[in-house]
Amino acid sequence: MIAALPPALAEAGADVRLVLPGFTALLDAFALNDIARLRTPFAEERVRIALARAPERGVALYLVDHPAFYDRPGTPYQTPDGGEWGDNHRRFALLGWAAAALAQGADPNWRPQILHCHDWHAGLAPAYLRAANAAVPSVFTVHNLAYQGFFPAGAFGDLALPANFFSINGIEYYGGLSFLKAGLYYADRLTTVSPTYAREIQTPDFGMNIDGLLRTRANALSGILNGVDPDIWSPEKDALLPRRYGVASAGRGKSAARAELARRFALAGGDELLYGAVTRLTWQKGMDLLLAALPGLVAAGGKLVLLGSGDGGLEAGFNAAAQAHAGQVGIEIGYDEALSHLIVAGSDAILVPSRFEPCGLTQLYALRYGALPVVRRTGGLADTVVDSNAVTLADGSATGFAFDDGTPEGLLSGVQRAAELWGDKAAWRRVMRQAMTRDFGWEAAARQYLALYDELAAA
Repeated sequence: MIAALPPALAEAGADVRLVLPGFTALLDAFALNDIARLRTPFAEERVRIALARAPERGVALYLVDHPAFYDRPGTPYQTPDGGEWGDNHRRFALLGWAAAALAQGADPNWRPQILHCHDWHAGLAPAYLRAANAAVPSVFTVHNLAYQGFFPAGAFGDLALPANFFSINGIEYYGGLSFLKAGLYYADRLTTVSPTYAREIQTPDFGMNIDGLLRTRANALSGILNGVDPDIWSPEKDALLPRRYGVASAGRGKSAARAELARRFALAGGDELLYGAVTRLTWQKGMDLLLAALPGLVAAGGKLVLLGSGDGGLEAGFNAAAQAHAGQVGIEIGYDEALSHLIVAGSDAILVPSRFEPCGLTQLYALRYGALPVVRRTGGLADTVVDSNAVTLADGSATGFAFDDGTPEGLLSGVQRAAELWGDKAAWRRVMRQAMTRDFGWEAAARQYLALYDELAAA
């Protein structure tokens, strides 16, 4: 979203700039101009704010350059051995503090009207604006409520916030503190990445113990569906495919990709329905449901190719399934960008049995590439996939298959309906064409965000 929404906003007439941590790879990637050196609560030395521009996108970037926080091995969040950095609260507090400073004029040549923050990593920015009584309104977008930026209460003293901000009407959360709660409590408007998820997170089943606060802020909360970046995910332009294709040439293009998958995973020949999955192997993504349902999927004549990594037990289980169903099941543990494109293009259907899904992108890619999604009816999956039933097949709106029960049996019910439609190749091709012509570009999302910004700026 951070890569794709700003250019869409700029195309629609907004002047957009990003604020990012000064990770070494970013500092090395761009030509930088010093904008300011700020005295902050987090270091004795001043922190450099550098300005860069992404030439292929035309969007300016502010990089918060503080090597003691961001020039480290490992990942942005974790040490090389997989543990959490012990000072993550300070590292991401600096990001929020710098964003709030820029919103209040730290760059003498540019000042925004709106500060838009994303997920827990930027959750303190609205709190710093409130603490400063700043007039700049803020928007806070939740991408996944399960990741809350929780830290022990003792970390509060490092954040340079007024003492009364550590309260139930503030950032205190079950005896500790939550950066996500800070954004949800102090931002002027809240959004999440699909309309259905915006409703779901106000309920105990999906609210991750913060649904009470979200219900009190229901009038400030809305859902705006994510889009797909057509420069990366478009079968007509995809250089990672053995053969590019559009709606008219989908049969030939998908056949070439399927043949490549068959060679890579040593799949047996035949016209069986080929299911794909590109996913994290986690409980949220329902991958335990898929593992349990896999014998039934194969028994019904289906094949599966899966790319993913995550839970060790699920990784071992899928590897064992591949050995037990040689020629029918192909598994690759890890992540491979080229293979992910090949699976989406070469599969007939894509499995997304998530227990919850704020928006989901895999199903959007699948629709664009003509791989009919089989999804659980939740969050953004419910908002983007039209179930194939008698009514939707008749009126031409069907684009995939949706099931309700988060169980292996529920998933198999969706698989069975996909297999039934697969038996009618003409009907399958009609639904595939309908799926490929759905428009999930970022332009619609940009228009909705701009309307929200205009409303806040005028208030």
